[in-house]
Amino acid sequence: MRKAVSAAQRLTLTLRYLATETCRAIYNIMKTEYLKLPSTPEEWNEIALHYFQQWNFPNCIGALDGKRVLNAKPPHSGAGFHDYKGHFSMIMMALVDASYKFLYVNIGANGRASDGGVWDRCSLKEAIDSEVLNIPSSCCLPFTDKQSPYVIVGDEAFPIKPYLMKPFPGRELNKVKTIFNYRLSRARRTSENAFGIIQ
Repeated sequence: MRKAVSAAQRLTLTLRYLATETCRAIYNIMKTEYLKLPSTPEEWNEIALHYFQQWNFPNCIGALDGKRVLNAKPPHSGAGFHDYKGHFSMIMMALVDASYKFLYVNIGANGRASDGGVWDRCSLKEAIDSEVLNIPSSCCLPFTDKQSPYVIVGDEAFPIKPYLMKPFPGRELNKVKTIFNYRLSRARRTSENAFGIIQ
């Protein structure tokens, strides 16, 4: 026997539907102008140039991070959206450029997942691994003749890959690793700052 739905529950469901549909419409209309991954080597080079000029980190084409967004428990979701802090949340994974512009977002992974786990199932990772984004393979580091790949920077939650850099772990680091971590942190903070701006 079906349970009767109260007026408040109907209103909540209607508002949830309207909010979802409104967000979807806004995204579909504005995504090409305001949320667009670069599609040419020249566009990726432009991002890398800005990261070097603004944050002193060469060959960087974006900062990657995940942000937990608190929400009501989705119906029939079990404990999947129950995160490690005891809240119900979804994860928004984003790639951000040197000026805090969102280049890519993935929204909706359950809050229980780790950033690395979300990245593993992310369409951006798949596109990078499949080499369909026209990211240049490598170029010389500034003021040297050493070739280095273009990279995304992230925090400790992400796996290290030829195209994904994270800080050296530990506290007792030599001077070179400490400087590297400092510079990587400056570049990586663009994603954290971008999340802060939209809050």
